[in-house]
Amino acid sequence: MSTDKKTKINRLVSQWPKGTLTVTPYLKKQGFSQELLKRYRHSGWIESFGRGAYILNGDEVKWYGALYTLQTQLGLKIYPGGKTALELKGYAHYLPSGIRNIYLYCPRGLLLPSWFKIKWPGVKIITLRTGLFPAENELGLTVHDEKGICIKISAPERAALEMLYLVPGKIGFEEAFLLIQNLTTLRYELVQSLLEKCCSIKVKRLFMFMAEKHEHTWLSKLNTSKIDMGKGKRMIVTQGRYDRKYMITVPENIYTETVE
Repeated sequence: MSTDKKTKINRLVSQWPKGTLTVTPYLKKQGFSQELLKRYRHSGWIESFGRGAYILNGDEVKWYGALYTLQTQLGLKIYPGGKTALELKGYAHYLPSGIRNIYLYCPRGLLLPSWFKIKWPGVKIITLRTGLFPAENELGLTVHDEKGICIKISAPERAALEMLYLVPGKIGFEEAFLLIQNLTTLRYELVQSLLEKCCSIKVKRLFMFMAEKHEHTWLSKLNTSKIDMGKGKRMIVTQGRYDRKYMITVPENIYTETVE
């Protein structure tokens, strides 16, 4: 191999974050032709990972390493949110010992590459196209370091609302209630902005109901007159207790619970 080619492959390997994939379009923009990539693969420097993606030879890539590639190289607006973001930030009471659900949120109509749609070890990827916030709205997103790989995820303020969107279908009411209990230090300014932009009446009512039950101090700083709470009743659970203030039906034990 010529010195120039050695320098090129050395540059590629040294700049390649361990535990991540690299996609063909990105490599081509960096000056690596399809023929050159084929040589690197035959020489054992890189390995194919599905169609149009590569990993370093012998490297192990997990779901967050693949997500890094979606975000940074393909520029896709997809990120861990809801319960997953709260878990990553340490707000969960416990983590499941078996297969763990990873909730990824993205705009409606977003298509993901086939190499991402595999069975990742130890997790089940659940992709949600909710329309909970306007498609271009990235308010409440933050950068998170997951085992040395930086990915964009929801901050706790946004994650709480995203989690409540899945109650009670995918996430139980009681579990969500306990997670909201941990959110004692939310930034009220961000909460205010998110509630004003949130497109789900159910989510906003649930959030306010749970925050009030837990007597979070930041709640009193919100300007509720600017938050559209909608009209009409919402049945969150069947055979529950109706809360007149927020016009939602909630579990009896939650309605009568007293925070000490």
